[in-house]
Amino acid sequence: MTNAQVWRQIVLVLAILGFGFAVFLWLLQSSFQLRLDYTLRSVALGGALLGSLSAVLGSFAVLRQQSLLGDALAHAALPGVALGFLLSGRELSALLIGAAVSGWVGMQFIQTLVGTTRLKQDVALGIVLSAWFAAGIILLAYAQNRPDASQAGLDTFIFGQAAAIIEEDLWLMFSLSAVLLCVLLLLWHPLKAVTFDSPFAATIGLPVRLLRLVLTTMIVITIVMGLQLAGVILMVGLLIAPGVAARQWSYTLAQMALLAAGFGAFSGGMGASISALDADIPTGPTIIVVTFLLLLISISLAPERGLLWRWLRERKDRRAVLSQQLLRDMLRYALGHGGSTHATPNSFLVGIHGAATRTCLQSLKQDGLVERVRQTPEEHSWRLTQTGLAEAERGSFQRRMGA
Repeated sequence: MTNAQVWRQIVLVLAILGFGFAVFLWLLQSSFQLRLDYTLRSVALGGALLGSLSAVLGSFAVLRQQSLLGDALAHAALPGVALGFLLSGRELSALLIGAAVSGWVGMQFIQTLVGTTRLKQDVALGIVLSAWFAAGIILLAYAQNRPDASQAGLDTFIFGQAAAIIEEDLWLMFSLSAVLLCVLLLLWHPLKAVTFDSPFAATIGLPVRLLRLVLTTMIVITIVMGLQLAGVILMVGLLIAPGVAARQWSYTLAQMALLAAGFGAFSGGMGASISALDADIPTGPTIIVVTFLLLLISISLAPERGLLWRWLRERKDRRAVLSQQLLRDMLRYALGHGGSTHATPNSFLVGIHGAATRTCLQSLKQDGLVERVRQTPEEHSWRLTQTGLAEAERGSFQRRMGA
């Protein structure tokens, strides 16, 4: 695929997603009589905004093979939520600041373990994920025993509570997202160099450690933004799944980031809209389910990399190999029975190569390489045409030469 073809493919996918979301909203209003009220609009916009930003930043984590990083940082934010409540009560800003500090400390602890010990990064991530999350559960249990904890809703930070998003939260998310995207655009090329080749980035004088710190800090901020919508457990889905899905359709970082943003926005908006159908449908898990469905579709149907296309390509290759083998065996049989024009029994070919022989022989007949000859009412044979004879001789010669 050329670069222009890939871009056209990405634009087409984004157009399909936009059209599908518009049709779904129309169905909600016409068939389900669901109004796009203030709560639904706020949750859908918040989900789309968070999904797109998480997907773009998560693309870097996917390419750096640090998919578990988002999960570890999301779980590491939980103790900060509990500590923020213990220190400042139900003030949302205090809870989010506590989550950001806790996640950032967890990130620094991971880098310290990797840099000063012989532990691998996956081990360090697993340690932080389990230890910080366990500490958060203990602090939450303690905080829930306080007299004012019944109205705190701290447990919603584990699974999210999208319905609590208000207009002020949207403006805060929009402002932080704008700042993060501006930083990302300014540092696009350095971050790209660090992502694909850190040693090369260091040799040309880029501050690799600082750039990694900036990127991870932006991921921490994004995770904190998503705590109220998706919770600490499900945020990793918004970070990783859209990037993995976009990777199946794209060949450059810019293409991947753009398509991942579209997948994330679609998942956030669609998940929020679906959850509005019934009060018992949670928004955060619904968003992740939509993201997972997009991932399955991408893995299955993406051109050149999808499982379906790979199966079709392998099937085509197997048929090409079988066709060459049939032509070569027919030539050998004919030369062993009197000359190149001698026909080869169908039962002989099927006995050697199996049931797939019949379909392959029909294809060879359509290509003008073989012709069918009926010898008896019960049996028929196949004879090489002049074109098929030349193809069989060329294939035999190439095999002898080791081509």
